[in-house]
Amino acid sequence: MRIRVAGKQALDGHYQPSGNPNAAMALLAAAMLTAQPVTLHNWPDTTNTQTMQLLAARLGAKITREANHTLVVQGEQINRRALTSSDTGGLVSSFLYLAPMLLRRQHVRLEIDFPLNRIRTHLEAMRDLGLEVSATTGAVEVHAVPWEKKDIILTQASVTATAIVLMLASCLGKETIIHNAACEPHVQEVCDLLCEMGAHIEGIGSNLMRVISPPELGGAEVTIGPDHIEAASVAAIGALCGGRVEIDGIRRRDMRMIAKTYRQLGIQLDVDEAVLFVPKHENLSLSSREEDEDLSIETAPWPAFPSDLIAMATVVATQARGTSLVHEKLFNNRLLFVDKLKAMGAQIVLCDPHRAIVVGPTPLNGIYMDSPDVRAGLGMLAAALVARGESVIDNADVIERTFSGVFGKLQTLGAGITIE
Repeated sequence: MRIRVAGKQALDGHYQPSGNPNAAMALLAAAMLTAQPVTLHNWPDTTNTQTMQLLAARLGAKITREANHTLVVQGEQINRRALTSSDTGGLVSSFLYLAPMLLRRQHVRLEIDFPLNRIRTHLEAMRDLGLEVSATTGAVEVHAVPWEKKDIILTQASVTATAIVLMLASCLGKETIIHNAACEPHVQEVCDLLCEMGAHIEGIGSNLMRVISPPELGGAEVTIGPDHIEAASVAAIGALCGGRVEIDGIRRRDMRMIAKTYRQLGIQLDVDEAVLFVPKHENLSLSSREEDEDLSIETAPWPAFPSDLIAMATVVATQARGTSLVHEKLFNNRLLFVDKLKAMGAQIVLCDPHRAIVVGPTPLNGIYMDSPDVRAGLGMLAAALVARGESVIDNADVIERTFSGVFGKLQTLGAGITIE
């Protein structure tokens, strides 16, 4: 997919973020832990969630689509104990199916086409639970081993690893204590669904959780929460483009640190319990507080500022008066996209793969961009929308791998996006 983006057009109107795709994928896997039907409302249609649906069907789940983005999942049986790399398409989230496959088939083989170090935390966690894990280049095999009580600590606060452990603990263990667990909104939603299905989980929303499994998990009905990354991205785009945007259906608790960090970058947001309002911003200026003289925007595990918004924060910094340090502490190479911003005219010094110094404001000019990184996709779209002239973004479909229908929704606000 190629899109053409005309910059310097104010955005105005109402915007509704889709359901959180990371939550949706984990909830779909959790729904297959029972033979009873599980209903998931507010299902987002992204490329990744569609892949997970196909995988669920291949494993034997019966999936029914109903009106108003509702999915009914019934996993009466799982008829496979192996997934090939062609099945998963390299999607790391496919590892979420380990739990239902192990519960029903006892032995699982998953082929992978990425380095094992990407799932090191997942493998260590399963070994700590007492599962028999064999990992070689190209495949992972796991044998189910039930347990009475386990007390484990995750090497990293990984969202996917935490979700896998929560699911395994709800069906294979009797009591499980998890230290250094991820606590993002989508992890909390996994906990909420498992509790609706009969599990008892203490410490939801914290880094320390205790799971007591029921004799058997049952059916449930839940609504997938809004995608806070999409909501925050559109809020930033609205402020950069100088319009007034109301974002409906958000959760205030998900936006607290994001709004606080945006305020340092000069974006003022009015956040109610379910509505976020972006007023018109004539210009942006970094915080003038004495303690913020050397402003640093840093990512860290939730509830700190999320890594998935580091590209957007960097774009905002190019348009805010002042000098800031952008520090991506969690992942390697997530700042490499700044070369595209520099090509548009931004003043950025990339110190190393984790830190960049940004001097603003600088006018950006439209350019040709090929294959934006899926993590930086909306950030590059924001840069194109604020730039002078026209930008062309090739392979723009990678943005919709994570954000459902985002181009059409931005067009409704007045964004000059043409899909070719």
